[in-house]
Amino acid sequence: MRLLAEIREVDRRVPKRLAAEVAPGLHRALSAVEETAERSKLWIGAAAVMACAGGWRGRRCAVAGLAALTVAQLVSNGVCKQLADRPRPPKEWFPHDEAEDRPDSSSFPSGHTAAAVAFTAAITPTWPLAGVLCAVPAALVAVERVQSGAHYPSDVAAGAAVGLASAWLVRRAPRLILRHGL
Repeated sequence: MRLLAEIREVDRRVPKRLAAEVAPGLHRALSAVEETAERSKLWIGAAAVMACAGGWRGRRCAVAGLAALTVAQLVSNGVCKQLADRPRPPKEWFPHDEAEDRPDSSSFPSGHTAAAVAFTAAITPTWPLAGVLCAVPAALVAVERVQSGAHYPSDVAAGAAVGLASAWLVRRAPRLILRHGL
């Protein structure tokens, strides 16, 4: 019970603070990164660059990243949001107009974060430098989702967990299938 109370307190305090204290330049940069990540454009673009310029390693990363992203989107948006039905943070917590332009779907979990983390985590073991480069916008997307009023911090954390689990599953599925003869 105490842990849940602490999570609720963080979910209340952090979005208000981020919305009030983020400098206008950083706010614009976060919004630009989120816009490129919308509908997975950023990750599809990264996969295309890796596949075209990265040889066998780039193609392997592109396939793994897009597969993990797809699993994460299905789990977060297709299953979890349907079950959770959590309202978005109150609009009055946010002094900017981005809180007006947010989805009507459940807040829990963050599908943007799930996709970003899934893609990044799936490519990192094969191409660590590409993973590091993708981790920067992935982290910015996660921060932006809270700062903009679209999600609570716990939504973003849950999205990250879905993303990590999706990447793990995609990277392990071929071995599991071969081992168990499925």
